[in-house]
Amino acid sequence: MTQVTIFTDGACSGNPGPGGYGALLQSGRHRKELSAGYRRTTNNRMELMAVIAALRVLNRACQVVLYSDSRYVVDAIEKGWARGWQSRGWVKSDKQRAQNADLWAEALELLARHQVRLVWVKGHAENEGNNRCDQLAVAAAQGSTLLIDEGFEATKVSPDSGLGL
Repeated sequence: MTQVTIFTDGACSGNPGPGGYGALLQSGRHRKELSAGYRRTTNNRMELMAVIAALRVLNRACQVVLYSDSRYVVDAIEKGWARGWQSRGWVKSDKQRAQNADLWAEALELLARHQVRLVWVKGHAENEGNNRCDQLAVAAAQGSTLLIDEGFEATKVSPDSGLGL
């Protein structure tokens, strides 16, 4: 299996607010950077989008070491919380709705295709890969062409909303 090292980070100016993600993939002498910005999102969504974007690039099963400064991402995967939320129909053990279920579903599917070991790193510290991803994420969030985070901005209309729909 191909060995890949991935660094990821998300950024948000306000929470919610404009946000972006950055990812850096390295395998042998190959290196690829990814980033995108969104007009209205959350930091946790951008942390997850960075992981998803990086794993989407891999076109065959790989051994991956994935570095993230997000306890939300690392703990939810490593401690099995996300799988638990999924098995309960995206409901947490406290009976509250799990946030970002759209992204967690895709992340779990992508993670299952690879052998992934997650490593938490302290953000804004001495980790060159994480620092580069932070730069990519911040630049993307400040970009002039921001995408729509459909999963975040989706409007849910209930039958009693009075809109007659």
